[in-house]
Amino acid sequence: MAGMARRNMGNVGMESDAYGNGGDGHPYGNAPYSNGTYGTGPDGGAPSVQGHRHSSPSRGRRTATATAAGVLAIAALAAGCGPQDPAADALKQPTAPAPATTATTAPAAPSPTEDGKSDGTTAPATPDTSTAPTPTPTTPSPASPTPAPHPSTASPQPEVLMRTGSEGPRVRELQARLRQIGHFGRNPTGYYGTVTAEAVRSFQVKRGTEGTGATDAATWQKLLAMTRTPTADELDPPTERPVAKPDERCLTGRVLCISKKSRTLAWMVDGRVVSAMDVRFGSEYTPTREGEFKVFWKSRDHVSTLYDTPMPYALFFSGGQAVHYSADFAANGYAGASHGCVNVRDKKKVAALFDQVKNGDKVVIYW
Repeated sequence: MAGMARRNMGNVGMESDAYGNGGDGHPYGNAPYSNGTYGTGPDGGAPSVQGHRHSSPSRGRRTATATAAGVLAIAALAAGCGPQDPAADALKQPTAPAPATTATTAPAAPSPTEDGKSDGTTAPATPDTSTAPTPTPTTPSPASPTPAPHPSTASPQPEVLMRTGSEGPRVRELQARLRQIGHFGRNPTGYYGTVTAEAVRSFQVKRGTEGTGATDAATWQKLLAMTRTPTADELDPPTERPVAKPDERCLTGRVLCISKKSRTLAWMVDGRVVSAMDVRFGSEYTPTREGEFKVFWKSRDHVSTLYDTPMPYALFFSGGQAVHYSADFAANGYAGASHGCVNVRDKKKVAALFDQVKNGDKVVIYW
């Protein structure tokens, strides 16, 4: 057991020695407990290990000096970049040797890696023999004159007087004049829409000019030369569409003359048109009857008992069919249809008609 203890202690001493002499300049490289200190403790500790060297006094002093140097090195590292004592720092700086000067050696030129800075020696100034180029004064040349533009050889375009989107009395006159010579199939409205543009285009093409659909000055002059001044009724007719030629049955007596083709109603007395208005009829499934009838009942504020809809100013002529005002017709136009009645969309006109028509007056509905 004692032998094993000695061997183990010897291993401990050897491991400590190996740690103490690392040889890499570690501050602990010559620590006091190196070189087998565990074998020669001053307090008569463990016996010395066989084959291990004891520390000598001189070696102990060297060890102590090295240890102190190591402690100072650690303290310096811990201090970092803090302020230092200038006097003490000056004692530690080595004295720089005096620079040797040689009369025949010229100082080296500054290194380009040092941004052209001098290393402390003064080089003799070298005169610059190169000649800088003398700038040649330039005299501004006079601006060349801008050539005058050549006159255009293209013929000027005629001035456009009216086009799609235009509106007003002049458009209404245009439409009335086009209607006189058969190029506009409706009553004037005063608005230049697609129908008017197409009518103008037809007139232009027939007269051998470019069919633009816009009324320029040349087109307008041609139209004025071919037509007469429209009358008041031609400019502002009572209906959207022209009133149809009356049926022969409408030429005598008091007649509500109603044309399905023109979709107009003409109130006629002895062959003269007293008033006219736009009308619409029943649908395919509830058609308005055609033929000759008589007004048999007038109802100013009538309401349909079958459809529960208002029928103001109703003039009944055949069963439940009547001429009356239609708010739906006034709002939606020809997009809808009646249930067989003759709808009128101008409330003022049908109200006046209601007051003039009497029971027994004739009603003629035809194509």
